[in-house]
Amino acid sequence: MRHTPRPVASRLSAGAALAVVTAGLTTGLTVGLTVGSAYGAETAEREDTRAGRLEVYPTNVVPGAEVTVGTVACGADGTAEGDASSVGAEAFALAPGTPPGNTTGRFRVPPSAQPGTYEIVARCSRDGAEVAGDVVVRLTGAGEPTHPRGSVKTGVGGALGPDPVKTAAGVAALAVAAAGGTWLLHRRVRGEAI
Repeated sequence: MRHTPRPVASRLSAGAALAVVTAGLTTGLTVGLTVGSAYGAETAEREDTRAGRLEVYPTNVVPGAEVTVGTVACGADGTAEGDASSVGAEAFALAPGTPPGNTTGRFRVPPSAQPGTYEIVARCSRDGAEVAGDVVVRLTGAGEPTHPRGSVKTGVGGALGPDPVKTAAGVAALAVAAAGGTWLLHRRVRGEAI
């Protein structure tokens, strides 16, 4: 049996391929760890931001609407005292809610509330930490059509004013004039003397 030596090029290419695969795995691991660390830091930063805020839903309301608020700042079984006096509502309680770790509560915007942006505050019972969020009061809900109120200012019919007696008298005068004009036209067409 004869032994044929392998070409050197194939041994080199196998070694080069192994080096490329190793380098690729190392680079992929490094990129994966870097991306994973960045994602973890971003998630932690988002949680820190949420912890420092009072989430308000819905953000845009009309007078008389009910608003739900929540925060993760008070801990898993935390409670808090809410203050919505800026919009004219009474104090309200926040209790452990859903999802776990969230403290939630509700208040009603008074029907007399004026349009504007109001700060709602909650103070955690455990450590006194304070968080705030905004609610925007509008006369109409987002996306709802606005209906006009009052009369349309066209410049026509303003001589009589809004008094119903004067308006009725004006309509009666116009009806008498129209009837008289029709009677005169009828006589003229028939050739009768006026």
